[in-house]
Amino acid sequence: MTAPIAPADRYGPWADNLSPAERRARLRCLRGLVHVLCGPRGQDLAELLDRAEFDGGALRESVDALARLEPVDRRRVLATYARLHISKSI
Repeated sequence: MTAPIAPADRYGPWADNLSPAERRARLRCLRGLVHVLCGPRGQDLAELLDRAEFDGGALRESVDALARLEPVDRRRVLATYARLHISKSI
């Protein structure tokens, strides 16, 4: 049995109550950022994000893989993702 995603990790593609289409869109966005910002260092995460589009187990694994990135890579990916998804009302 797969452990649930921790509340602190429920953002982006791991957020609750997303439609399947929105979750896939967020996964694809994040996967693209991982490819561009991390290159081969992010290959495992990119593959998990790809599988996570249709596999709940891979979705759970992907949040752990993101946490295992080198700190500078993780920071770049998350900062860029956040900037792309910032609310227009701010």
